[in-house]
Amino acid sequence: MEQSETSAEEGGRAPVDRPVRPSVDGPAVPLPPVPRPPNGGPESGGGPVASPGPSAAEMAPPAFIYAVGRIEPRFPSLAAEKELAQATGRAETAGLSDRQALQSVLIERQNRYLVRSLCWVLTIEGLDTYILTPRDPIDFDQLVEAVRPAPRPADVDIVIGVRGPIAPPEMCNGLSVPIVVFDQIYSFDPDTLIKSIPRPEKIAAKEFEPAAEELFYRIMQMADNAGATDEHRALNYLAVRYPAIYAMTAERFGQNSSLTAVEVRPSRLSGVRKVADVVFAYTNRQTEVVEKYFVRVDVTEEFPFLVTKLSPYYVR
Repeated sequence: MEQSETSAEEGGRAPVDRPVRPSVDGPAVPLPPVPRPPNGGPESGGGPVASPGPSAAEMAPPAFIYAVGRIEPRFPSLAAEKELAQATGRAETAGLSDRQALQSVLIERQNRYLVRSLCWVLTIEGLDTYILTPRDPIDFDQLVEAVRPAPRPADVDIVIGVRGPIAPPEMCNGLSVPIVVFDQIYSFDPDTLIKSIPRPEKIAAKEFEPAAEELFYRIMQMADNAGATDEHRALNYLAVRYPAIYAMTAERFGQNSSLTAVEVRPSRLSGVRKVADVVFAYTNRQTEVVEKYFVRVDVTEEFPFLVTKLSPYYVR
């Protein structure tokens, strides 16, 4: 080694560094030689070399998610499936359905390793949309709570988090969808949600509940509502956190009007922060007169919040 270095110096060439680029699919690949800086840097006795700025990916704002769907556990591999089957065989599951047995096994603390080994998928309108992973390991409890002992088609899970890269095929048995690092999960069924909404005294329950249910499902079934755009995040937030829109819809139905449109537009108040105007249009079934009401939602950060309450909307 000493002989090689001497011959390089005799040839008048300064030694160069040859950093190595790590490769996922193969062996390490050496990068082209990087010459030492002639008038700067520690190697030449000058000042420190300025580090390169952040990449475009690092400078991009985070992609927030406020999605409504169903959380389902999946097996990422045959080994994980067999391990869960063995754990189920050791548990007292006589008389339980398959879903009840699954939940009874996963809620046991000694089986928490099984919870971590499973793949947790959020499906929206029956389509696999996101793979979920908690920001804090303690939040695996929220995933376990989403496993209902007696699931129904109307069950709903709300996932709030940040969208990451596409999952590698080995993560979830070949499923390639975006990974979402979640911070909060809410699990409920629409009946419970609607019954928990404060009902105006002047509206009977038999009128309020069908109107609220129709509005909820209408928002959930809007085209491509994966909870990733600002518009859909605002809508999903209102659907589960703002009861006034249900009271307004029930009141308009009582006055012989139909809900004819739900639109989301960038607010004129948007500047440093991103604010969305959510507009609800009601058309009288006899006169065809259209009335519009809107509410403003701030969607700048991960957790949306209300800016202004529901009020009449006038086209300017």
